[in-house]
Amino acid sequence: MLVGDVAGRTAILIDDLADTSNTITRAARLLKREGATKVYALLTHGILSGDAIDRINSSDLDKVVVTNSVPQEDHKKRCPKLEVLEIGPVFAEGSKPTSYVDVCVPGSL
Repeated sequence: MLVGDVAGRTAILIDDLADTSNTITRAARLLKREGATKVYALLTHGILSGDAIDRINSSDLDKVVVTNSVPQEDHKKRCPKLEVLEIGPVFAEGSKPTSYVDVCVPGSL
């Protein structure tokens, strides 16, 4: 079910993961049928098993963006619509302390 008017607009599908990509490709078909000019899918985890890559390649999706939380090298070679975001820097930034304590050594000022 689609709620709202997408005619002449860019639609963005957001999901935590895609395994077979059946849901996102069906949603993209509906959005394009209802007049969306572009359809992008943003996925945290692109499992992309079975026929998922073939399904994406032949779908109405204009671009699929996934993180590399799952290895994507083979998928990327087979799918020109696939864009992979590196999540290492996000984890590195998240592991930094949230505050720093300045230490004042007596006699150093």
